[in-house]
Amino acid sequence: MKSKLNLANLPTKIEKLDRFSEDLGINLYIKRDDQTGTEFSGNKIRKLEYVLKEAVDLNYDTVITCGGIQSNHARATVASATKIGLKSVVLLRTDEVPKVEGNYFLDKLLGADVRFCTSEEYKKSRAEIMKNIAAEYALKGMRAYIIPEGASFGIGALGYYSAMEEIVLQEKEMGVNFNTIVVATGSGGTYAGLYLANKIHGYDKRIIGMAVCDDAVYFKNVIHEISSDALEYLDAEVDISKDEIEINDKYIGIGYALSTKEELDFITMFARKEGVILDPVYTGKAMRGLFSEVRNLKLKDPGNVLFIHTGGLFGLFPKQDQFDL
Repeated sequence: MKSKLNLANLPTKIEKLDRFSEDLGINLYIKRDDQTGTEFSGNKIRKLEYVLKEAVDLNYDTVITCGGIQSNHARATVASATKIGLKSVVLLRTDEVPKVEGNYFLDKLLGADVRFCTSEEYKKSRAEIMKNIAAEYALKGMRAYIIPEGASFGIGALGYYSAMEEIVLQEKEMGVNFNTIVVATGSGGTYAGLYLANKIHGYDKRIIGMAVCDDAVYFKNVIHEISSDALEYLDAEVDISKDEIEINDKYIGIGYALSTKEELDFITMFARKEGVILDPVYTGKAMRGLFSEVRNLKLKDPGNVLFIHTGGLFGLFPKQDQFDL
C-alpha cells in the first residue's frame, strides 16, 4: 500500500460509553477520531495523510478542495497543507455573506485562499470551478492538486482502510471483538476504506453508515465507485458489491448541516451523560440514529458496537444560539 505522511495523533483511543451502554442494554464503545489533532481534528486527516503525500511526491505546491462554509474537510486540508508548507485554496458553498466563525474562521486564520460559490454552482460545477482555479494558479507558475469533497476518492479511502487495521489491533489489546461498526456518512470515503479492509482481511464485521445527506441508493453507488478506485492502490483482488454496503438514511432530518430541536437536544443529553461532544452535522445525527435503532429494537443482535467519532467540534459553535441550554 502507498506510504503516507504522519500528521495525526494515532492510534486514537477507544473507550466504553458506560451510561449509554446501560441505558440501551448493549456494549457501546466510541473511537475518538475527534482527537486526531487540534487544527486538523476529525476523520479527514487520516485520508489527507495519503492524499498530501501523493501531492508532495508529485511536486505539487498547492492544493485545492471544496465543501460547505463550515466544512471540517476544508479546514483540515488547510491546516495540514500549511503544516507541510503547501498553499491551500478552498471553495466554500454559501448562499449568503458568511459570518467569520467556526471552521471558516480557521480557514482564514491559517491563511487559505478562500473562494465562494452558491449552492447551485457547487452542485453543478464545483469540479469545473476548481479546475479553473488550478489554471489560474498555473499562470502564476504554481502546480495545484485538486482534492474532491471530503477527500473521498480512491487514495483517500486508504485512510480508513488503515483505521480498520488499527481497530483490529486495539481489539486484541482490549480483549474485545466489535461485531458492529457505525459511522456517519457524508461523502462515502470513510465507509469505503472500512468496507475494503473488512472485505480484504475477512474481519466479518457489520459496518453501518448513517447517512447525513442523500439517500442509501446514492451512497451505495458512490461508495462502490470509491472502493473500486481504491483497489488500484491495494495489492488485492476482490469482488465488491453494492449489496454489501449498508446505509441507514432515516436520520438525515431536515437536510445536510441543518438541525432540528430534537437533534440538538440529543447532543446536549449525550454531552451531559458521557462528557463527549458530538457535532450537529455528522456525529450528532449518526449517534441519535444508532440510539433510536437500538431503543426501538430495529437493530437486531448488534453484539459489541463501536461508534467512530469523526469530529466536527468547530462546526458546533455557529449553532450555539440554536441550543436550548
